[in-house]
Amino acid sequence: MKKRTLYVCSACGHESPRWYGKCPGCDAWNTLEETAEAPAAAARPALKRQAGTGAEATELGGIDADAALHQSTGIPEFDRVLGGGIVEGSLLLIGGEPGVGKSTLLLQVAAHLAETGKRVLYVTGEESARQIKLRADRLGAGRSKMLVLAENAMDAVEEKLARHAPEYAVVDSIQTMYRPDMASAPGSVSQVRESAAVLMRYAKTTGCAVMLVGHVTKEGAIAGPRVLEHMVDVVLYFEGDYRREYRLLRASKNRYGSVNELGLFEMTGGGMRAVENASETLLRDRASGISGSVVFCGMEGSRPVMVDLQALAAQSFFSAPRRTVNGMDQARVALLLAVLEKRAGLRLFNQDVYINVAGGLSLDEPAADLAVCLAVASSLSDKTLPRDVAAMGEVGLLGEVRPVPHMERRLAECARLGFGQVICPRDRLGKLKPPAGVRLHPVSTVSQAVAALHLLAREEPDGADS
Repeated sequence: MKKRTLYVCSACGHESPRWYGKCPGCDAWNTLEETAEAPAAAARPALKRQAGTGAEATELGGIDADAALHQSTGIPEFDRVLGGGIVEGSLLLIGGEPGVGKSTLLLQVAAHLAETGKRVLYVTGEESARQIKLRADRLGAGRSKMLVLAENAMDAVEEKLARHAPEYAVVDSIQTMYRPDMASAPGSVSQVRESAAVLMRYAKTTGCAVMLVGHVTKEGAIAGPRVLEHMVDVVLYFEGDYRREYRLLRASKNRYGSVNELGLFEMTGGGMRAVENASETLLRDRASGISGSVVFCGMEGSRPVMVDLQALAAQSFFSAPRRTVNGMDQARVALLLAVLEKRAGLRLFNQDVYINVAGGLSLDEPAADLAVCLAVASSLSDKTLPRDVAAMGEVGLLGEVRPVPHMERRLAECARLGFGQVICPRDRLGKLKPPAGVRLHPVSTVSQAVAALHLLAREEPDGADS
């Protein structure tokens, strides 16, 4: 029998007999991928589901919530992003660029869990068992008791899971798994969807926590059908690449905790090392005595993080001045530059402006507005701020400086790192008691903030500590 060709949407899983530029199911462009449909007789067993778990309906008040306690992975930054650790019976998906350290991190997690007496199975579809052993030796986990299985046939993996009954399992990666009774190739929409469904059913019925590694597309999204991210409980993204020293771990979905937490890691010869004091690490190489640098205290979930915001304003020789932004929303920076020109009187129409968030962080909170404005004003006037000055505040279109949340935590972090002066919004400061050793410079408008910049620069020598 001649096999029929189907086109399956990688975003929503919609199947179509012909190719369209736009998916009829979700209206996404260029997401239909060609796949071969299995014959009807062979397709039925592949898609057949078990009759169910046989569980009875339970009253909500009688369910034991202690069963969902978090198990520490031994890596504090990983636990922070997960909300305290891995939950029993959860399905976790971690994605990132090639070489960013996904497999290394999960191998370290698996090795630590095995050291605590947990039954751990590491399934690899990309490497041999010998390669996993060599990496484990490099990480100092070569004598770990965790089980390693080099297999990518989903039926065989399911059989080994049932035989060994692990408490934790790692599958590296979900795009290499395939069902032998399905005609499509590994990594196709149908194979990824069916393989993930098998692992999800196993995790929910046995209580085994399953961690999946996912490939990413050139746009940075996890490859495969969008339904994959809907099926799992936690979706993590590793940011950074092999050229950077630090890696950032964020959660885009977390059923057991916040999605606003940030984990900072350093890639070393011995594996991924958690960086617990992120503020000191990100400010360690900050330049001294140079204009255009302002320290901002942002909030990554419940953690305050100090970052160095850098700006460079230089005379433009183009008809349209350049605006280059790294680590922030470019449209937001363009708005702030317009406010500086209109409300603070800065002449930026003939200046190329470059903005950079040092350390590779991405800032999306409005509290960084005031620091950006002061960095641009510092570079334009070539006035250097004292090293102990930090700034935070949201800037509106009228030039007003609005208050920001979590001021107590931000100021406490500034005091801990020795920043004795903080330029901040004037509103709502009456109920705020600054920490000892921190002097506040409240401002109501961005023009007052720029004036405070010049005042501070005259009080302190360039680059001097106060």
